[in-house]
Amino acid sequence: MEEDEPELAAGLEAALELAPAVQAAIEQVFPSQDPLDRADFNAVEYINTLFPTEQSLANIDEVVNKIRLKIRRLDDNIRTVVRGQTNVGQDGRQVKEITRDIKQLDHAKRHLTTSITTLNHLHMLAGGVDSLEAMTRRRQYGEVANLLQGVVNVLEHFNKYMGIPQIRQLSERVKAAQNELGQQILADFEEAFPSQGTKRPGGPSNVLRDACLEYLVLFQENQDVAWLDKIDRRYAWIKRQLVDYEEKYGRMFPPEWCMTERIAVEFCHVTRTELAKIMRTRAKEIEVKLLLFAIQRTTNFEGLLAKRFSGCTLADGTVKKPEVPPPSTNPFLEDETGTETDEIVIEKSDMDKPKKPKVPDNPFHGIVSKCFEPHLYVYIESQDKNLGELIDRFVADFKAQGPPKPNVDEGGAVLPSCADLFVYYKKCMVQCSQLSTGEPMIALTTIFQKYLREYAWKILSGNLPKTTSSSGGLTITSLLKEKEGSEVAKFTLEELCLICSILSTAEYCLATTQQLEEKLKEKVDASLVERINLTGEMDTFSIVISNSIQLLVQDLDAACDPALTAMSKMQWQNVEHVGDQSPYVTSVILHIKQNVPIIRDNLASTRKYFTQFCIKFANSFIPKFINHLFKCKPISMVGAEQLLLDTHSLKMVLLDLPSIGSQVVRKAPASYTKIVVKGMTRAEMILKVVMAPHEPPVVFVDNYIKLLADCSTDTFQKILDMKGLKRSEQSSMLDLFRQRLPAPPSGVENTSSLSLSTPTPEQESSRIRKLEKLIKKRL
Repeated sequence: MEEDEPELAAGLEAALELAPAVQAAIEQVFPSQDPLDRADFNAVEYINTLFPTEQSLANIDEVVNKIRLKIRRLDDNIRTVVRGQTNVGQDGRQVKEITRDIKQLDHAKRHLTTSITTLNHLHMLAGGVDSLEAMTRRRQYGEVANLLQGVVNVLEHFNKYMGIPQIRQLSERVKAAQNELGQQILADFEEAFPSQGTKRPGGPSNVLRDACLEYLVLFQENQDVAWLDKIDRRYAWIKRQLVDYEEKYGRMFPPEWCMTERIAVEFCHVTRTELAKIMRTRAKEIEVKLLLFAIQRTTNFEGLLAKRFSGCTLADGTVKKPEVPPPSTNPFLEDETGTETDEIVIEKSDMDKPKKPKVPDNPFHGIVSKCFEPHLYVYIESQDKNLGELIDRFVADFKAQGPPKPNVDEGGAVLPSCADLFVYYKKCMVQCSQLSTGEPMIALTTIFQKYLREYAWKILSGNLPKTTSSSGGLTITSLLKEKEGSEVAKFTLEELCLICSILSTAEYCLATTQQLEEKLKEKVDASLVERINLTGEMDTFSIVISNSIQLLVQDLDAACDPALTAMSKMQWQNVEHVGDQSPYVTSVILHIKQNVPIIRDNLASTRKYFTQFCIKFANSFIPKFINHLFKCKPISMVGAEQLLLDTHSLKMVLLDLPSIGSQVVRKAPASYTKIVVKGMTRAEMILKVVMAPHEPPVVFVDNYIKLLADCSTDTFQKILDMKGLKRSEQSSMLDLFRQRLPAPPSGVENTSSLSLSTPTPEQESSRIRKLEKLIKKRL
């Protein structure tokens, strides 16, 4: 038995273990500091607390008696609680009986309330049916309208009581009253609106029918007032008719029937048909001013309809509602609500102006004016003529007034004619989009493309200064032709400013043409978007920009030619000492300092194109300088040192070229610096090879291959000529050079013309000729 006690104690402990939430609730209701009440009670620890030492065991009897007394008290408490629960069942039964009585009272109350409500509804229904029948006999339709709806609503409460004869009788009386009302109202309308063919005069139906006949007679094709120049009279006539109708008969029909709007819409349909018919008959008499006048008056009338009516009577598909394009941030966005527009300001900030809110849709747009769309070719032809005259005026003004005067502060400004052209384009686009967003917009786009090209060639390219070598006109060949020998006249300050101004104008046209394309795509119907493409016109302006840059490069390049020619003709073998930079270097630097600041200031608003100018000049000047360097032969050691000093001076000037003569020093673009360093370093390496002794030959050849990384025998031959070696010495040196060349990579043909350096001037010239052919083919 004693052996089972630990197992029994463990079982009791597990059975008495409570959930943490229950234990927390008990501790909150019955707080206790007694260790025996703790959930994690440990008997061993508790005993060790009572008897911490052996001496404390002396009072063990006293402790045991206290515990036994506590146990008896707990037993008494448990007994009292258990006995107290014996009366709970009896109390529960009493409560249940009380609840049942309350429930019965609730049912009685609910039934009584329902009965009273039903009786009230019955009283209302009986009285309502009597009143409905009386009002129907007296034709009190206004009062009947409200009463009938109420009676029908009350009758719905008796749907489940239709088995009662009295309720069914009331329902039948309501249906009879409804039928009688319908027949009575129809008879009244027949009397007020007699059908056609009856001789008895009637109400508004005869009036409206007579009015329609009057309109068709007044504005039939052979009448003078029917033509477009008197289109206002049509709209004035319908306004009078609508006012008269509303005064006499407007209160006869409910507002939600929209009778006035229906009359107006029918008038629009008839007018559109009649106008289309008369315009087909007299198409040759339609002029652009007359057409625009008629369209403007018609769209104004449609706008008036939109203000007066909601458009709820328009059948689906009657009128194509215009699509409201999303807002855009470009010069074509402003003032698009009318046919007359203000000029756009040609500043860069215009591209970032805040968007305008969308214009509310007009459901009546096109309900009449759509008939003008087949005749919009008259408008397109007129714009073609007007734009042709505008371009001719631009050409005449430029010839009469000459190029714009150079301005240090505002150099390179956009030509005023450019702004005028795009202002006119904007007006045409807005006007045409209000007339139609279909094929006429495509036709207008074609006209835009035509005159963008004419502006590019007649106003921009046609006014670029001509060089002395291109008296027959500006061509790519003349731009790229290398001039040697005699001094070539440079462009004047005015001509340089004009070139920069044309370049800036072409850049503006390029950006604005792209915006124009986007705006046209927003305006035109979605099915026609793919037919809007101004890429060719943007390419045309890009060519003007490229030609302008090339002219600037050619001018500075040609100005430096005499100095390079003088360099190649000097007797470099007779130079005895190294001094300051040579006169030809001073001449080159002088020309650079004269041209570059003017070009930079005039292209201040288009820095990327100034950078292009610098890069193109470096790509043109450096190969030409190296080519003239090869012509300096023979060269003594001192002469080579002088040339190396001159080359370094030119290198430093070229590195500083983007900011030369400027008070604000800017770091040159990395792309430009890379070109200068690579090209001028090659020139320095050439001179260092020339300065190196050619004995022993193997060391000289290996040094050449290492410094120049050029496997071309032509280049090596030129180096030998510069050193002044005899032909016999050159022959053995060339043989050694071919032997010492590194093996070419697998798959690459071993050729003496293989070069690892930058292209030679001859290769560059061949590449330029190919480029010229491609450009000519495209043009």
